Formats: sequence, structure tokens, C-alpha cells
Amino acid sequence: MTGATGFVGGAVCRAAAAAGWEVTAFGRRATADPGHIGGARYRSWDIGGKLDDPPGVDAVVHCAASATDTGVAREVWRTNLLGTHHVVASFPGCRVVHVSSGSVYDPYRPTVRAKEHEAPVRRYLNVYAAAKAAAEQLVLAVGRDPVVLRPHAVYGAGDTTLLPRLLENLRGTRLLVPGTGTPLVSMTNVDSLARACLLAAAVAAPGQRVFNIADSAPVTIDWALRGLLASAGVRARPVYLPAWLLSPFARVFPHGRLNRYVISQFARERTLDITAAIDRLGYEPGPTVFRGGCAD
Repeated sequence: MTGATGFVGGAVCRAAAAAGWEVTAFGRRATADPGHIGGARYRSWDIGGKLDDPPGVDAVVHCAASATDTGVAREVWRTNLLGTHHVVASFPGCRVVHVSSGSVYDPYRPTVRAKEHEAPVRRYLNVYAAAKAAAEQLVLAVGRDPVVLRPHAVYGAGDTTLLPRLLENLRGTRLLVPGTGTPLVSMTNVDSLARACLLAAAVAAPGQRVFNIADSAPVTIDWALRGLLASAGVRARPVYLPAWLLSPFARVFPHGRLNRYVISQFARERTLDITAAIDRLGYEPGPTVFRGGCAD
């Protein structure tokens, strides 16, 4: 497991340990909370170089990544592409399950029940999506028996990415959001993603190497935002700003909180077709749930 001290990596470690798997957890921190990684053996490795003495394993689940959409380009490429190369090179004899992102789909048009063959594309709005797309191609080209998973909007207990980013746009009791709140979005529960990672590590699916991973049915952006805020105990409501009004400012301030990438994610539909994961991996998605509320 790489990225074991992170949100997704920790969930995968705990799921694997609960399933009785023997897990070696890697992360860039010097130490890790045993509870977070399910009691797995831990080693510090920031994937900045090839691992000198890799353990013998059957599969690697690669979750380590720079998840920012406004980060320094060189560092994002170093972690998300070069780091992925170091992971594949360190474990040449086993399957690599690469946790990618739904951001690899076309940001310039709505993503409507996107199928896996629709990405990558030629142009992206930020370096994160471009680096993730390039890392996918690397794994598929040089990895042994590789699998790529594309979750979208991962949420759940311990979230360190999606909800904190949303709260950056909180102004008192108002959450500023581009668009209208009506487009549909595919969400991915972190526990469902963890189960998908284990399936991808263990199940052979001839002819299919890339799988979308999401909850069973899309929800509206407004429904999702209200659920996320309620789950965090935040007394606030979304306030929607027209995308056409924000776009000129996003061009002038490309690294601002309401940048072109953020606008593209909230102002257009972003849904994934998960048929292949269900049929080929045996993935069993659940509904989008926030503290007892569900979309189905």
C-alpha cells in the first residue's frame, strides 16, 4: 500500500487487514497511527525514488498522490507521475492497482455517464488532472497486469481533501459554489473504493484494465453539498454563483479558490458509468449516504 497515511490509503489498509490480508503500508511520514492503517507493518517511503529493498508482495495498491488542484506544477508532476514510475519500477513482478481520478475525463464538456474509453483527453484545466492521466498511461504501458481505478468525489469519515476544500469557500453561513446546484454528480464512498481496490488486486478481468468506481446512483450537486455540510456539523447553505460571472475572474486568477477547474467540476454534470466494475470486478456499489441520508 502506498499513501497509507492518507485518507484513501488508510481506508484500503484497514479493509485489507479486516479481510485477513498481510499488508505492508508505505507513507511519507516517519511514523503512522496503527489504528489508521489497520495494524499493518509500516515503512516510510515518499516515492521520491525507487525502493531499495521492496518486500515480496502479490499486489501493490498505489494511492500516494498530490491531490491539490492549485499546487506547484513541478511538485505535482514529481509526485503523481515520477512517483508512480518509482512504484512500478520498485515492484516489477506484481500487479499494480493504480488509484486514479475521474478528473481525467474531458473538463471542457459535461461528463455524462462516462465510459472508461472516453479518457484520457488532449487538454486539461490543471496539472493535477494532466499528471493523473499521464500516470495512468505509464502504469498501463509498463506495469505487469495493471489495473486503473477512477473514483470521483471521494467522501467519508476522515476526509482530508473534498470537504476541507469546500470549507475554504465558506463565508459565514454561506458556501459559495459555481453553477446552479442542479447538475448530477457521481460520488464515491471511501469504504466502497477500498473494497474496489481489494477486488482489483485479487480479481483477474481479461480485456479490461480501467474501471470507474462510484456510488450506485448520481445525486444533484446541491444534495451532495448539503449532505457533506450536515455530516460535518456545519450550519451553512450553498449559495450559487453563475459560472459565466466567475469565468473572467478565474482566467485572471488561475490559482484562486474558484478557478476554472473548480467551475468545470460544479457547473457541469460529472457522472460515471460503473457497469464495467460491476460486471467484471464484482463491485457492489452502495447509495450515497451522509449520516443516514441516502440518494436512492
